[in-house]
Order: sequence, then C-alpha cells, then structure tokens
Amino acid sequence: MSLSSALSIAQSALLATSKQTSVVSRNVADASNPDYTRRIAVVTSTAPGARAVEIQRAANDLLFRQNLSALSAWSGQSALYNGMDQLDLSVNGVDNASSPSTAIANLQQSLQLYATTPSNQNLGTSVVDAAKQVVNSLNSGTKAIQDFRTQADSQISTAVNDLNSLLSQFQDANKAVISGTRSGTDVSDALDQRDAILKKISEYVPVSTFTRGDNDMVITTKDGATLFETVPRSVTFAPSSGYSAGTPGNAVYIDNVPVSAGTGDNTTADGKLAGLLKLRDGVASTMQSQLDEIARGLITAFAETAPSQPNAAGLFTWSGAPAIPAAGTLVDGLAGTISVNAAFDPSAGGNPALLRDGGANGAAYVVNTGGASYSDLLIGYGNKLDQPMAFDSSAGITVSSGVSDYAANAIGWFEGVRQQASTNADSKQALAARTAEALSNDTGVNVDQEMSLLLDLEHTYQASAHMMKTVSDMLDSLMAAVG
Repeated sequence: MSLSSALSIAQSALLATSKQTSVVSRNVADASNPDYTRRIAVVTSTAPGARAVEIQRAANDLLFRQNLSALSAWSGQSALYNGMDQLDLSVNGVDNASSPSTAIANLQQSLQLYATTPSNQNLGTSVVDAAKQVVNSLNSGTKAIQDFRTQADSQISTAVNDLNSLLSQFQDANKAVISGTRSGTDVSDALDQRDAILKKISEYVPVSTFTRGDNDMVITTKDGATLFETVPRSVTFAPSSGYSAGTPGNAVYIDNVPVSAGTGDNTTADGKLAGLLKLRDGVASTMQSQLDEIARGLITAFAETAPSQPNAAGLFTWSGAPAIPAAGTLVDGLAGTISVNAAFDPSAGGNPALLRDGGANGAAYVVNTGGASYSDLLIGYGNKLDQPMAFDSSAGITVSSGVSDYAANAIGWFEGVRQQASTNADSKQALAARTAEALSNDTGVNVDQEMSLLLDLEHTYQASAHMMKTVSDMLDSLMAAVG
C-alpha cells in the first residue's frame, strides 16, 4: 500500500467517524423528545479504502400503528369520562344533593308527615314547598343538560377546526417527505414531523394509513372515509347556538361522510370527536329522557281522579293540563316545563288543603268525606309514588318501578355508565402508555447505548488520527531523505 493510499484511507475513516459522531450527538440531544426517532449511521465501503455514511431512521410500523390506535381510544374515552363528571355535578350536585331522587324523597317525607296530622295546613304548605323543590330540580336539571349539550357542541366545533389545521400541517410535512425522497436527501426530520402530526390527528379520529411511492402517505378513518390523500379532505360541522330536549345535534362530516360516534353502549368512544358526539347525543340525551319520564310519572302519580271523569293534573301540572300525559310515552322536554299547580300554592293564592280534600279541577274531584282528619288521599299519593307504572324504554331504564324508584334508578344508571367509562379510560390510558413505551424502546434513544457508541467512535477516531500521524511522519522522513 502506498503512503498516499494509506493517507486517503485514514482521511476517509476520520470523515466517516465525524459523521457518525454527529448522528450520535443528535440522538443524545433529542433523547427526551417523544417524537424523535433514533438515527442510525450505517457505514458502507464505496471503493477500496473509501467509506460512506448513510443515515437511517429506526422505525417499527406495527408498533406505531398500535400506538395510534391506543391514543385514539384513550383520547375518546378521556373526553367521555371527563364530560360525564361535569354532567353529573351539573345535574345532580355534590353527593346527589340536587337530584330529583333526593327531592322526591323529601316530598314523600312531607306527605307522610302531613298525613299524620291532616288538619295542620302548615304541613300542607310544607308539601307544596317540597313539590317546588322537585320541580326546581327537574327544571334546573333540564337546563343544565341542554347547556352541557351546547357546550359539547362548541367543543366539537373547536375540535373540527383543530383537525383541519392538523391536516393542513400534515400536507406540508408530507410534501417535504416526498420531495426529500425524490431528491435522495435525508428525510428523517420530515418523517418525525409527519408522524408527530399523525399522532395528534389520531387523538381526534381513529386512523389507518398506508404509504405509496416516494413515501407518500394516505390517511383514512377507521370507518373507511378518506381523511388525507395528496390533499386534506374537508372536515365540516355546523354548530348549533343552543339545544332543547329532543333536538338532535348536527353530524360531523369527513369528505361528506358522517362521523360515527360508534356502536354499542354509552361507555366507549374512539377519538375525541366520537367521545363528544356520544356525550351530546347519547349520555346527555338519555339523561334528559329520564328526567322527562320522572316528570311524567309525578304528574301521573298526583293526578286527580273522579267517577265518570277523566284523570286531570293535580299537584304537578304541565302545558297540556288538565290532561295527563299518555302512559309509557316519552314527552320531550317535560321536565323543563313541569310546574306546581297554582291551585295548591298559597303564595299564588292557592289552597294546600286541596291535597287532602281533592277538587283542584272542580267539585266532581272532591273526595274528602272525613273532615279535617281525612288522610286517605294523602296516603294514596304517597303510595302512588312507589307503585309500578309504565315508563318509555327508550329512556334507558327498563326495570318496572314507581316514580320514586325510577328516579333512584336514574342515578344508578348514570353511576354505572360513569364507572364503566372510568374503567375503560384507565385501561386505555394504560394501553396507550404501554404501546408508547414499547415504541420508544424499539425506536427511541437509549442514552447509555449512545454514550457507549460514542466511546467506540472516539477509539476509532484515535486510531485513524494515529494512522495519519504515522503516515505524516513517514512522509517527512522520506522527504528528508530525498532532500
């Protein structure tokens, strides 16, 4: 081997080692970046004694796709559970203190107390006041639910705008990857950026991807709608300014295909959009239907009856009074409009003694035959609150019960749904963490390994430098001999 060849080999080795060291240093510098993928400097021989360094990017498509799926599931479940927490507090209050169930229990106690001393009209007034608390619970619960739906609607609109922005960013990153791939330059940074944006997109909708020529990526939703192909597909949504009971929410469209909130129960959702849609049109709407059924049950339980006369609204009334809502049939928004009959309310000029005697709808409905000590009607009202009646199954509770138990079952239904959502959120958070850890272990940076590699490169550098010095000394000696 000639001295010039030896010198060229040493120089090539120094240059390769320098590039390898640069890659290792970059890895160490970005070790804490969760969106950074480890770079690998691969040395190849291009000619006798010559070396070239190719920078490759560690990747594991299978683990990455699993992580995308887990992120989507966790994001949807988190939105669902957090929304349920807020909804429960708004409607039922702390420890269910403002729930209809609690208010109805207080009403029953007031009725029982009045029935023991029916001549005491102060106790009759207490029953009317307790009934007002029931009405207030149902009215305010309805308002809270519809306000919550409006808020969820606004969050959906914000999420849609965020998703469109991410798709625009993805387009720029994808163009950079395609351009770099075609020109043969290193596209590692562009790929990292594209994957980071894809992770954020998956938090809004569950995605599936495939890569075409020149590293061009296509994104579809789990339902098969195209989200990105060369250019972003439009994600559209028309928000509502407000909601009333029974009013359906507008759909989110991806490339004119409606986004599904998923099938099955109210406790699972993939992606933030699905979670918000399920909250707005699933959990909250079902909760509203239950309040409406409670209101209908109360109107029915306290209806006045008379021989040869239709049942008529008694202590609780509504817009269709004096008629009673049809049995077993949901009336949307009834909980928001139910009120205490003014005929019983002393603050409105009414007489609470009508609870004991009957007759709010005329003389035909008077039933008191025992004077001031008559309590049969009061006892009957209390019993009717516990007597099974027909409820609409679309409200989510199918157990036959009285209105008092139905109100308690409504709390039980919601707590069951919320607990299941919490369990799902915990398990999916754990899955997202595990898949992220597995991906990081396979494609992320291990600082210890990088420092060990850096030490090896230092030895290689020293050897090459020593070789160059030896060649240089030999050349000096040769020149001195010639001179």
